[in-house]
Amino acid sequence: MRVLARFVLAASDVGHFPAPALPEIAFLGRSNVGKSSVINSLLGSKVARTSSTPGRTRSINFYELRWAGKPQAELMFTDLPGYGYAKVSREISRQWGSFIDPYLKGRSSLAFCMALVDVNVPAQESDRQMVEFLQSTGRDFLIVATKSDRLSANQLRNAIQSLQQEFGQARILPFSARTGAGKEELWQEIPASLEKHRATRL
Repeated sequence: MRVLARFVLAASDVGHFPAPALPEIAFLGRSNVGKSSVINSLLGSKVARTSSTPGRTRSINFYELRWAGKPQAELMFTDLPGYGYAKVSREISRQWGSFIDPYLKGRSSLAFCMALVDVNVPAQESDRQMVEFLQSTGRDFLIVATKSDRLSANQLRNAIQSLQQEFGQARILPFSARTGAGKEELWQEIPASLEKHRATRL
């Protein structure tokens, strides 16, 4: 089914967040890991803003999703600022902490987190910290191993095994925004996560 999406707002302060009405799927990861590309691949259109300059996204961007033929929006995607890019000033990084941490820890409508890592490089310390943070908050999450098309089948299998050893029991799904590999599987994760989120709120 075709997905219709629209940009809602960019929030760089807790007070700018939209009212927590629709369930939200958050995309987070290091700068230049491909968050916007993954979002655009899932939506089938270039809605999320991409940049060749790491660290460019400095707000949480909210996108409203509606299925074609349905009158009301049913879901939000949120694109979080990347982390781990040395050229981003410490001052801006501190500002991020003032609204990203509250979003991930306290946002009642946040149903699921897509934790993106680049499958072409070993897991970074910042990736480990991200996964540990999500585990500590009790958030339901999936590790999305991006840019999988750059590896051969054997290389990809070995890379996923290495990530699995690094992150233990966390679920990992290889994905390529360029070829669409993993797109269907990623969409299949979302309904189950929303159902789980609804159940925890009852």
